[in-house]
Amino acid sequence: MKRRSFLKGSIATSSLTIAASAGLLHPTAVLAEYPMAAFDADDAMMAVADIVGSGDASDSGDIKLKAPVQAENGAVVPVKVSTSVAAESIAIVVEGNPKPLVMAATLGAGANGVLSGRIKMGKTSNVVAYAKTAGGVIRASQEVKVTVGGCGG
Repeated sequence: MKRRSFLKGSIATSSLTIAASAGLLHPTAVLAEYPMAAFDADDAMMAVADIVGSGDASDSGDIKLKAPVQAENGAVVPVKVSTSVAAESIAIVVEGNPKPLVMAATLGAGANGVLSGRIKMGKTSNVVAYAKTAGGVIRASQEVKVTVGGCGG
């Protein structure tokens, strides 16, 4: 290793460490808004109310939830939610989890109403997708059977 490269790296690391410890670097200032109350809620309805708003959600064919009927491993359950109508926000809730809200997104104008990812499930439970649209809150649900413990053991 060259001495000059080592000194440059050491000085840069020291400068960042000093700036961080002095409070000059605030990473929260550049991060997106995080709905802490919704993700920390123990009740599914409270979590959903924080994301898509309060009100009654109605079952609709305008929202589709694609999830496996049986998941071999509750730690990685693939889900996909899509809507055929314009949605402002989408949330996915697992009713049997200790913290039921597992995924949420606020969509910008002109965005497609699609949300997909892998969620963690502790036990067999209903997975419910909610979408906030101009006409109200719509939902779709499906029971997913978990054969190996995910977030509970």
